[in-house]
Amino acid sequence: MEHQLNRILALLLTLPLSISACKKLDLVDMIVSDVPVNQRFEQSDEWNALHPFREIVVPSDDYLILSLADCHVGGTKNLDLVLGIAKTTKASAVVMAGDLTSGYSEDYSVFQQHLPNQDSLPTFQIAGNHDLFFDGWNEFHSRFGSSTYIFTVKTPEASDLYICLDTGGGTLGNKQLDWLTNILETERPDYRHCILFTHNNLFRPRHVESTNLLVEELQVLIDLFTRHRVEMVITGHDHKQDALLFGITTYIILDPLVDGADDPGYLQLCMKNSTLEYEFMSL
Repeated sequence: MEHQLNRILALLLTLPLSISACKKLDLVDMIVSDVPVNQRFEQSDEWNALHPFREIVVPSDDYLILSLADCHVGGTKNLDLVLGIAKTTKASAVVMAGDLTSGYSEDYSVFQQHLPNQDSLPTFQIAGNHDLFFDGWNEFHSRFGSSTYIFTVKTPEASDLYICLDTGGGTLGNKQLDWLTNILETERPDYRHCILFTHNNLFRPRHVESTNLLVEELQVLIDLFTRHRVEMVITGHDHKQDALLFGITTYIILDPLVDGADDPGYLQLCMKNSTLEYEFMSL
């Protein structure tokens, strides 16, 4: 699917007759990511092998995680606001579900400079489609390592599993799907709750030009989520909040955090008395 999207984008970019052939080729090279999803997964998996998945230990069974998406740095005003809120509310982590930058090297540099010290506030990054533009995957990988991984939160009572996936190119790809299946089959039984983060929406709640996953891929994922009790899937991409309960899984779309958005916001994930709750928060 990723290659199909790239070909369609390349075709659309060649339509304006006022652009010279040379300029058209330059534009296609800048925007279309040339690192396919299986290669991104392999690089993520190699990085994972050298860096153990992170376990966050919290002193109480109640804890808070914040999630954001689509900050599209450039600007950092809204990003800084949410990171400040995470510190004042003593959040255990912040998960960033893609489109963190516009893919430019300088945007990655600015974004990274605004991240907190990871010992004081762990942040977990996932690549979105905009993060892949302009050779952006190489920037993401060199700075953050992996876009496919797990982390866990250990409380005095139990442990919870958080899974992060790369759908920045519009598909998981077969290798990442096999990895997810193995995680759910072998790791999921050891954890109380299971929450999944990715960028692209699994369902499309409104008619927009943004993509969601292939129907065939969705069927496989919905079956996996049901059999292995994935309680929540959190995405960005659509730039408009939504929450849909399908089967046992709640599918959430986050508001965009980009500076200048009409309704910027983020998500609070609260663990209270062993129950997972969520709340959309506006800035």
